[in-house]
Amino acid sequence: MSTTKRIYGLYADDDLLMDGVRSFRDKGIAIAEVYTPFPVHGLDKALGLKKTRISDAAFIYALYGVAIGALTTWYMMNHDWPQNIGGKPSFTWAENMPAFVVPMFELMVFCSAHMMSLTFLAVSKLYPGAKPQNPDPRTTDDKFMMEFVTEDVETVKQLLIDTGVEEITIKDA
Repeated sequence: MSTTKRIYGLYADDDLLMDGVRSFRDKGIAIAEVYTPFPVHGLDKALGLKKTRISDAAFIYALYGVAIGALTTWYMMNHDWPQNIGGKPSFTWAENMPAFVVPMFELMVFCSAHMMSLTFLAVSKLYPGAKPQNPDPRTTDDKFMMEFVTEDVETVKQLLIDTGVEEITIKDA
């Protein structure tokens, strides 16, 4: 039987939470997760999290949008139904490309924004039917929580008390 426990420390203030995160990081104790009702400035750096790669994904999604826009305008205006508009023949897509900048830009923004949102929801496991991950609903209102998965319960518990925790909950992992 494993002695690994899941420990939750509930804080009333984000400054106390930040001090607690720093204390645990200084002692080398791993924090499994932090739950906050709003973004806390500097928390990602205090936890030692890596830079997100969502900007790389946004660039790829934007390129996808531009490619779809270019392909669509070429197909509609030059291949499928070429028209002589205002006495100007279609010729090639490259010669008429300045007229297609706006729809290509709009598709770039549309694809990038929507696909980034879907990527975020998938990575965060916030899709329909996903099991809720928040252990305490008070963290969606006005409380802050740190989660630990450890075998050294007493050390974590004492450090939580030293950092001004409001409530401690211990569960089996």
